[in-house]
Amino acid sequence: MLCREQVRTEKGLDMSGSISYHSGLAAEDTVADLYLRSGHEIAARRWRSAAGEIDLIARKNDDIIFIEVKKSRSFAGAAEALSARQMARIRKSAEVYLGDQPQGLNSNARFDVALVNGQGAVSVLENAITA
Repeated sequence: MLCREQVRTEKGLDMSGSISYHSGLAAEDTVADLYLRSGHEIAARRWRSAAGEIDLIARKNDDIIFIEVKKSRSFAGAAEALSARQMARIRKSAEVYLGDQPQGLNSNARFDVALVNGQGAVSVLENAITA
């Protein structure tokens, strides 16, 4: 039997970390598909800046939507996983992103949180993170 240190993936994650990583990617894909079906364009996935990462950035008309995806066995568990520190990081990252947009910080923007439960169902909380 291999010990935990011997079981590594190419990204340096142990098996449980690898499962969580891939589960998170699948949740992001599910949420992106939901936004696409409702007429949004996905402008970026896992967008990174020095301030941090934003899971998804969508656009519809003149609106820019920053989406944080949280997955857990239940919607409540997923919601509880979003900390005040993460919300601050998301807001700061969004400021960086908006700085490169034609209307800058005056762009129409909102922050959604997409909760994904263990069965793959999605609950989107629009405007869940305030400035």
